[in-house]
Parts: sequence; C-alpha cells; structure tokens
Amino acid sequence: MSDVLETALTPEPATDDATWWRQATVYQIYPRAFADADGDGLGDLAGVTTRVPYLQQLGVDAVWLSPFYPSALADGGYDVDDYRDVDPRLGTLEDFDAMVAALHEAGIKVIVDLVPNHTSDRHEWFREALASPKGSPARQRYIFRDGLGPDGGQPPADWESVFGGPAWEPVGDGQWYLHHFAKEQPDLNWDNPEVREDFLHTLRFWSDRGVDGFRVDVAHGLAKDLPERLPSQAELDAMPRDDGRHPFHDRDEVHEIYAEWRKVFDSYDPPRTAVAEAWVAAHRRARYASAEGLGQAFNFDLLEADFDARQFREVITFNLELAEQSGSSTTWVLSNHDVVRHATRYGLPPRGDDQTKAGRDWLLSRGREPELDRDLGERRARAATLLEFALPGSSYVYQGEELGLHEVADLPDGRRQDPAFFRNPGVDPGRDGCRVPLPWAGEGPSYGFGASEPDLPQPDWFAEHAVEVQESDPASTLNLYREALALRRRLQTAERMTWLETAGDEVLAFRRPNGWVCVTNFGDEATDLPDGEVLLTSAPLTDDGRLPGAATAWLRS
Repeated sequence: MSDVLETALTPEPATDDATWWRQATVYQIYPRAFADADGDGLGDLAGVTTRVPYLQQLGVDAVWLSPFYPSALADGGYDVDDYRDVDPRLGTLEDFDAMVAALHEAGIKVIVDLVPNHTSDRHEWFREALASPKGSPARQRYIFRDGLGPDGGQPPADWESVFGGPAWEPVGDGQWYLHHFAKEQPDLNWDNPEVREDFLHTLRFWSDRGVDGFRVDVAHGLAKDLPERLPSQAELDAMPRDDGRHPFHDRDEVHEIYAEWRKVFDSYDPPRTAVAEAWVAAHRRARYASAEGLGQAFNFDLLEADFDARQFREVITFNLELAEQSGSSTTWVLSNHDVVRHATRYGLPPRGDDQTKAGRDWLLSRGREPELDRDLGERRARAATLLEFALPGSSYVYQGEELGLHEVADLPDGRRQDPAFFRNPGVDPGRDGCRVPLPWAGEGPSYGFGASEPDLPQPDWFAEHAVEVQESDPASTLNLYREALALRRRLQTAERMTWLETAGDEVLAFRRPNGWVCVTNFGDEATDLPDGEVLLTSAPLTDDGRLPGAATAWLRS
C-alpha cells in the first residue's frame, strides 16, 4: 500500500473556508429511513446524531437532510406544514440543534431541504385560505381561480399534475387551487410580497441555528405568469420550456427571487450555500448556479446515462463547460431519493439515453423482467462511483449507496407510501424502493435500524449488505467508499482535468493537475493501465496487472 493511501485512511475534517462546497462530498440523508433512535419504526433526528461517528468515518464533508418538517407525508415530507419546526415524530428543535452541534464537532457541514414551490394543505396559511372568501388576502398567498361553467363546477383548465390526475382541486365555493404535485401540496403565489418575506425569514431562522446551506426543491417552478384564459394541457405541452417564457416552468423572473435570497446568504460569515434542483434546459442551468443566485445547480445528467464510455465523456465534458460559464462548480449525482439506485440501473439492459427508464420498467414488473444482473450492477456502480469521486466538482452520495444497496422492487402495495404509485397505477412504480430504511446490523427485526419493524419492510438480502457485516470485509463497498473519500480529500486540487488517450473506445482516462489519474474500463475485456503508482481500484487487477472490465483505477503518475 502506498504512503498516500495509508495516510488517507484517516479522514480529515472538512475545510472551513467559504468555498468548501465547490468540491465537497455531500451525503444525502432521508431522515425517516436513516436511523431510528426512539424505536417507533420511523427514522429521526436523534438517530442521525447517533450515527455521526459513522458519517465522520465515511469521510463526507456535509450532509443534506431531506425534509424533517411537520408533515402528513402525502409526499414523503415534501408537503410541509411548518417550515420552521421539526415533525414531532422526528424530534424537536432541540434535537435539531444537538444534531447540528454533533455534525459540526465532527467537521461535517449541514444542508437542509427547502420546499418553496408549495406548502402542505395543513399549513396554517392554507387552512386560513380555505376559511376565507374569494379574493381575500389569505387566498392571494396561493393560486386560486374561478372554475368554469355557470357554477364553477369545472376546473379552470385540464392540466395534469406531476403525480397524475388533475392539477386543479375544487374547494366547494366555485374556486379551485393549483397543485402541480399532489392535491395536498397547493402551489404558493410568489408574486405575493408576504410569501417572499416569509421565506427570507425561514432562511434566516435555519441559518441562525447553524445551517450551512440549502437544497432548493423545484427551484425552477416558483415564478408563474398565468394568463386570464389558461392554455389547455395540449397547448402547454407544445410550449417551449427553454426560453424563460413558459407560464410556470423556468421563468426568467425566478432569478429575482434568488437574488433576494443571495443577499441573505451573503449576510452570514461564511456565506450560506445553496444548490438548485432545477430540471431545466442545459443552457438555462448556469443562471441558477451563478454567484448572484443560488450558487450551484444540480447536474442530473449521469442519472439518465447508461454505463457507457461515450455517454459519460459527453456528460462530463458538457457539464464542466457549463460550470465554467457560471463560475460555479458542477455537481455529480448517481443516485438520490427520486430515482432507481444506480447499482440496479447498471445491472439492467441499457435504454439508450435514458437509463432511468430501464429501472422504472424493472420496478413495474416487480423485479421479474427484465432480469437484473445484481453482481454486474454492483461492479459497475463501484466503478462509476470511483470515477465520479475523481472528477472536479462536488459529489452527492445518497444514503445506502455506500453499502452497494439495490432497489427494493417487491414492496407490498399495502405498505407503499409514494403518491406517484397510487395516482399512476401500472405506469409509475413510485420511489419507495430507494427509500427503504438502511440495514446497520446483520440480524434483528429491522437490521439495526431501530427497535421495531420500520414503515417500509426490508428484504432478507439486506442482511448481507449491513454496515456491521461490511466493516469487517476489506473488499466491501463500504470500505471502498471510505478509502476513496479519504484519499479524495488529499488528492483534490484545482477544478480542472485533462482527457488522456486510451487504447479503446470503451476506456476513459483523465488526469487532474497534481498527477492524479483516473482510468475507467466500461468494456468487458481487461485493459492496460498507464504508468504510475496504483492507489486504489474498484475491483482487483488481473494477475498480469491489467484493469478488468467494469472497473476503475486511481493512479499517481
């Protein structure tokens, strides 16, 4: 083992400078499925606190907490009742403060999810709106419209929600409210100054409690300009979404909102960070990531790519160019709470330019067809992850991917929770399969997640992927992540890379400025490695020192 690698096995704390986020490793925690401290079957904030040593040993620079606010869980917590409190099933504000203190003590930053496009239908504002008459100030905080027909009994338009079904919901007095997602998630009216000011208050509330940054949900959707005569769904579908003039998608005015937020972020020392979940045309992404806006925007392109050298190279090259345009750094994501886990996607037959479709098809068949090659998927996932960690920019890790977890396909319908599954039966498999609580121990009623069975049932095969099982195996995926992230901190340098010539089209290689070389073999046949000291590999080299198929190696030249 090299001196560099031996030193790397002890993680160093994340840097405290204002640009820590540019090349950080951020670990996404879905709180209800991470760790259950009180034994009620639901993950909680105290559970996160108990696992801070695990996160520190893993070597991440920050955690991103998916919503932990009071919620009826109509959409996994993204239906928020109160933006400045903690769901009592997950703890208290005091528990939140203790968690932040423990994470900071371990050198780990804290990013929280913010959901500004919509509240829940239990939010005090929306309850007030329903109790108030047409045209009242309370209804002006949301988007209400008179229904069509003599009694307003028809929706203002035939729009469809993201989760299926109508996007307009009647309230019984001839008016309807807009909800682009579930009916329990009414859209806010961001033309209302009260809405804007309240969210500035929310940003300060969490920043004052020590939060280091925000992940902004549906960042492209806040600004809306709905004409008096609403277009039909067919007319909406025909409208371009890449020129800033769509009625509610990626409008130019949304950046006026984020300019106000930036003033709040920059009033802190160091400035608070933010990253946009903005599903927009690629040439529109840079503005969200600008220094005058949120500062960074998610790059989801690898989520849709096959395990394919050409696709990976195109995605990487394009997104580094975009980052240069915005002055930000790019983000790399292989899995998150909304998509099929990448170990599963890579073990399925490819779907051209949309590998997420392969995963959805597999889930719809309840894991039967097409057949999943679990071992191949895991090998490819390890290789892709090691490539991702070598790239300039920040890397996002979704809880459980460090254990090599696959998607859970065969959840009983009666235990499912995702509204996408219930509103689109036979069309959308839902997202519960990547949200099953983590296995910490090799046995027990919840594999160490808590003292009782969790909300979403864990499959038997979770036992072999448990943390305690993998910790004792030097070749485990968990130990690969630990070694890679520790080494990454020491090798990370200027945000540049140079592509290198390779022996074939199925091999990618690049060099970082300090002599760090990454080689990924996307093919089936072994390939020669360039000269240099091998620091880490995702799979053992062949007997003659070559890199096997579906593997990545890091070298120092």
